[in-house]
Amino acid sequence: MSSHSSITAEHLALDVGTQRAPVVVDVRSDDEFAADPFLIPGSVRRSLTSVEAWAPALAGKSAVVVCLDGKVSSQGAAAELRHRGVQARVLEGGFTAWRAGGNLLTRAAKIPAPDASGRTVWVTRERPKIDRIACPWLIRRFVDPEAIFLLVEAARVSEVANRFRAMPFDIEGVFWSHRSDTCTFDTMLTEFGLRSAAFDRLATIVRGADTARLDLSPEASGFLAFSLGLSRLFDDDLVQLQVGLTFYDAV
Repeated sequence: MSSHSSITAEHLALDVGTQRAPVVVDVRSDDEFAADPFLIPGSVRRSLTSVEAWAPALAGKSAVVVCLDGKVSSQGAAAELRHRGVQARVLEGGFTAWRAGGNLLTRAAKIPAPDASGRTVWVTRERPKIDRIACPWLIRRFVDPEAIFLLVEAARVSEVANRFRAMPFDIEGVFWSHRSDTCTFDTMLTEFGLRSAAFDRLATIVRGADTARLDLSPEASGFLAFSLGLSRLFDDDLVQLQVGLTFYDAV
């Protein structure tokens, strides 16, 4: 049973992927991580030997510390974080319990290298609509909560990607894009290893709305109408994107 200083995998799973999710800090050793290179969605890896260096970034936030088994490593790190004023808990049973519970996992090898501030940087075409809202939502909620998105003219995406070391997506000729008759959202679900019945259903809706195959799902036409409506309401792409993310949270 969880306490004020711990949380079960079952209860953490209810918050992962939502706006109320705590910062999940994975402190497994390099060898432990190499043996199972997946992450709890949205989590960050940090070293036990440098808690004092990364603790300030958690000020004012709620954190859950994860080690392999929920014992010495995570409990020591969480205790030190609490000493530094961070509301930190331990995941009971650690990463082992999370995996055993059949919870969502993100394939770490597919996450782009972060910038100097520790954030992944992505770039795509301006005026985001269906796929270009679904993908940022997936990234922010299940890959990197601190990710930033550069929205530029379609003809400039590749140049901006090169100059700003950003990962291009949802344009032709790049890794993170449509494949065959599927969307970029499908590609991201596959590459990050994020699979569930809910994701499969959402992917079908997005695919139908984004590729004008509204017969794929009864909700597809509504998604399309909502996305087109957003582009009429907001001139600021980032405001439009943020409202879109909230829509996907609600769905």
